[in-house]
Amino acid sequence: MEEQNTPQIIKTIGEQGEEVFMKLVEVVSVEGNDYALLSVVENDTLPTADDNEEEEIVIMKMNKTESSCTFEIIEDDEEFNLVVEAINEGDEIEEN
Repeated sequence: MEEQNTPQIIKTIGEQGEEVFMKLVEVVSVEGNDYALLSVVENDTLPTADDNEEEEIVIMKMNKTESSCTFEIIEDDEEFNLVVEAINEGDEIEEN
């Protein structure tokens, strides 16, 4: 399967019912569940190389069905910490 290099923009609905556009940075699997690393973007426009803003990453649990994918906030601290630990371990492996 060919890896997709073009960043994917996802439209979600925020807590106040507003549209929020996010760039899918990476998907990680932990204990049989998939988690999306997302960063908020302005409208549906990707940041350019000239944008010097620090990227804020949001981690959300992915729930996939045959026809759709939904994202949910990770409310369990233990689950969240497991995902963060797995992401950090993956970064260490890539650096070596």
